[in-house]
Amino acid sequence: MQLAEELIAYARLNKNDVALAKGMLCKAYITFALNERRASHLLAFEAERIANRTDDLPVRVQATISAGQSWAEEGNFPFALAKLQAAVDLARQSSSPTSLAAALNALTLLYTQMREYDKGFEVLDELLAVSSTLASPGRMAQAKNTEYGLALDAQQPQRGQRALLAALALERQLDARGMVAVTLVNLSDSYLKEGDYARALRYANEAITAGRLVNNEQVEATARLNIGQALIGQGRLQEGKQSVATGLAYYERTANQPDMQAVLLEYGTALEKAGDLRGAVTAYHRERDISNQLFEKQRQKAVYELQEKYEAEKKQRQIELLSRENQLKSTEIDNRRLQQRVWWLLALVLAMASVIVGLLYRKVRHANVQLKVKNQELKRQSSRDPLTALYNRRHFQEFMRSHAGKPQQAYGGADVVGALFLLDVDHFKHINDRYGHAAGDLVLTTIAETLHDVLRETDMIVRWGGEEFLAFLPAVARDGLDDIARRILNGMAAQDVHYQGQAIKVHVSVGFAPYPLAPLGRPLTWERSVNLIDMALYLAKAHGRNRAYGLRGFQQVERTTLEAVEQDLERAWRDGFVDLSVVLGGTDGLDSTSTATAAHGSQAGASGGVAAAAVS
Repeated sequence: MQLAEELIAYARLNKNDVALAKGMLCKAYITFALNERRASHLLAFEAERIANRTDDLPVRVQATISAGQSWAEEGNFPFALAKLQAAVDLARQSSSPTSLAAALNALTLLYTQMREYDKGFEVLDELLAVSSTLASPGRMAQAKNTEYGLALDAQQPQRGQRALLAALALERQLDARGMVAVTLVNLSDSYLKEGDYARALRYANEAITAGRLVNNEQVEATARLNIGQALIGQGRLQEGKQSVATGLAYYERTANQPDMQAVLLEYGTALEKAGDLRGAVTAYHRERDISNQLFEKQRQKAVYELQEKYEAEKKQRQIELLSRENQLKSTEIDNRRLQQRVWWLLALVLAMASVIVGLLYRKVRHANVQLKVKNQELKRQSSRDPLTALYNRRHFQEFMRSHAGKPQQAYGGADVVGALFLLDVDHFKHINDRYGHAAGDLVLTTIAETLHDVLRETDMIVRWGGEEFLAFLPAVARDGLDDIARRILNGMAAQDVHYQGQAIKVHVSVGFAPYPLAPLGRPLTWERSVNLIDMALYLAKAHGRNRAYGLRGFQQVERTTLEAVEQDLERAWRDGFVDLSVVLGGTDGLDSTSTATAAHGSQAGASGGVAAAAVS
């Protein structure tokens, strides 16, 4: 950073824009390495502005590439695409194969991010052809790493692995230690996905050694994660967990939530395949907490943007109102002059003034009515999920706080109760990965519509977060909860979501319970009730999905503690402390229900398929 600052100072002193653009780019790259992304992007944009004042085409290409990559990192792909295409055009004008290779490499990476794989391979072919003319092993190694990323995302793992091995040979020829470390950890991940645990361990251990040589903590942490998953795959569960914990520590320290979320999903899947369901559920819980935090940040951002838009419209209305007031004052002055000059027109002028005042008064009243409507709309939007138009978590929390204690008073009879249902979409990550996020959004809106169809208008339906939905039923028959769960499961299974000519089957897993739950006669808070049905939901996931687990009540709770039940609902069920019902989703029009008491817990768990696929 000190050297970059010296270069910038030198360039400004000598009024050298080429050197100044290079110094700003260097500072942008250093700032990015320090995890200060927004500051790095602003520096890259400033560097591009300065570079465009010069006639140095290679510097302009480099600055335009950096600006395009910055827009891509901010999620603005249209701006990023325009910049990188402009960089390619500039590189062709410069007649510099090195600049053209850099621009083509960046454009291929962007098409990979945008999932435009056909266009990505088209640009990649030109990139490989240009790189082969440079007699530069480094440029060719970079192109091969780019080919690996594109092939991996395009579901061509064998091509990606061949590209990595070719890149590794070139990097070792150059003794490019930083590139070698990254390529080794990518090779480890490639063999891990193939289930070749021996090679995955080999390359991961080599990556650790290489990463330490260049002080790259992220490479070492990722290698530890790959080692852990490979050990788990070999049945060495405890060793694998310890290695994963070491790798996770780095991501926790750097607070990289999106990468942490992806790591926890892979870790949970590995534990589930190894039969460690408790460990898998813990990993999924941690991943779900991060998902909810990211979802809340996105929701707050949307609310802030809406508030800013509202404030801008309010200011515009105030300006218009002031303009009308000025017009009114001008009209009054003219009226006075007319009164002084033409007395015989006094009555007419007064009548005209009255009409004008009346019209303005009506306009002001109309503006106030519109303002009131806008305020009501803003309040409605703050309590609704923007995608599904369902109530959001915040609205439900406020509702439950303001109605605390009322359910116990409202349900005088033992046969009428409230109820809570928590739903989670099965294999939602697979839907997003295979069909794209637009298909995932269509699935979520279809589920919202289906819930409106199978539930009553008086029932509160909430988007709980991500792919989770919660329904609060204020008054239902106690013996009808299983039927409601069955309606939900079969209603979802009956839906085919059609997206781009493909039919997507949708299933959900459900946890439910009457509300309020009252072990030993003491009603639980709604938060603890939701936590218990969340545990029931994860039992439904772990035992095969497309089913509902309902918590009917408690038995002999005085022999244990509620905390123990919350920590391991399945064990409490098997030990006879809780009474669960199991509702299976329909298959070809058939469905079934079983009531699982303490005596039946072990048998139901065995037949339910404990070693399920990855919980989504």
